[in-house]
Amino acid sequence: MAGFQSFATTALAVALLSGCTAMTPPVDVTRFHNVQAAPIVPGSVVIDAYVEDEGQSRSIEYATYSAALLRELQRVGFSEARVGSGKSEDGLGDADYIARYTIERAQIGASGSRSPISVGVGGSTGSRGSGVGLGIGIDLSGPPKDKIVTELSVRLTKQESGNIVWEGRASVEAKDGSPAAQPGLAAAKLAEALFKDFPGESGTTIRVP
Repeated sequence: MAGFQSFATTALAVALLSGCTAMTPPVDVTRFHNVQAAPIVPGSVVIDAYVEDEGQSRSIEYATYSAALLRELQRVGFSEARVGSGKSEDGLGDADYIARYTIERAQIGASGSRSPISVGVGGSTGSRGSGVGLGIGIDLSGPPKDKIVTELSVRLTKQESGNIVWEGRASVEAKDGSPAAQPGLAAAKLAEALFKDFPGESGTTIRVP
């Protein structure tokens, strides 16, 4: 599936979300590459979201992640490719690289159970106290809130050879109902953490504040 061709419509959304990154918890990041043997030379890149549900590919959330990833790739030296140009039949144009990504969200209950959450759909509301029966010594906070884990995975592939030259994943865990648990809100923070000190140390997991 071809990536998004234009991110101008999400520029304002990304700017607003960038201001919220300070509210997000630390991000765990792991990268894999072999730049010692094959250095990565920045070039043109196209962003391609891997989405099984075609309808979700048009969601604001995916557009926001695509814009955030493009911004970080440009920061480390890549340029936006002109999608639809050249001889490519898959709509990816003459890009030197393809950055394919997936987003996965899951809800972790107090018992440790893990349930997937569809991307593009609001998270669960969680369990909260009813606020009924006020009295001394009564805990009105309700049971512990579930946690929402959001993971962004990216593979950077040379279009000409099809070789994966770099891949990484970034994940953030936040309490259900908090700003950082909302779909798409952590896009800027996850993308920024993923490409921090690009290409990063291969095979090592770091925590980015």
